[in-house]
Amino acid sequence: MEFDRMEALLEKYFEGETSIDEENELKEYFSSSNVAPDFEQYRPLFRYFTEAREQKFTNNVSLISKKPKALWLSIAASVVVLIGVGAYTYFNSMETEKESKELGTYDDPEEAFEATQKALAMLSTNVNVGVGGVQYLQVYEVTKDKVFVE
Repeated sequence: MEFDRMEALLEKYFEGETSIDEENELKEYFSSSNVAPDFEQYRPLFRYFTEAREQKFTNNVSLISKKPKALWLSIAASVVVLIGVGAYTYFNSMETEKESKELGTYDDPEEAFEATQKALAMLSTNVNVGVGGVQYLQVYEVTKDKVFVE
């Protein structure tokens, strides 16, 4: 009878469905000397719970402030970030100066005029391609209005 009861309680325990009273009953059973041989494997588990409850924390923890280290670490990190940002800005500004000198400056007015004409021709070609696509949309709208008459 007790074997069947303990087996059912163990099954409920491992499913996580036991109450506090049932868990206490299991702890008492496994701390006693008359445990069934089939349940001997569970004895160390419940013995651990009993021993763990009796353990007390006895170590003294010294509270050492680590703020000075954190302060110096944050200052060093800030300096590294500032150096990185300064170096990036310095080298980036040198590159933009070179690019600005090379782009869009012509000494000869005729050469500038030819470059402008090329740019406008390219723009005109691309805009005309886009207008052709819009015309297909207009044909679609007309056809749709014919099919779906309100």
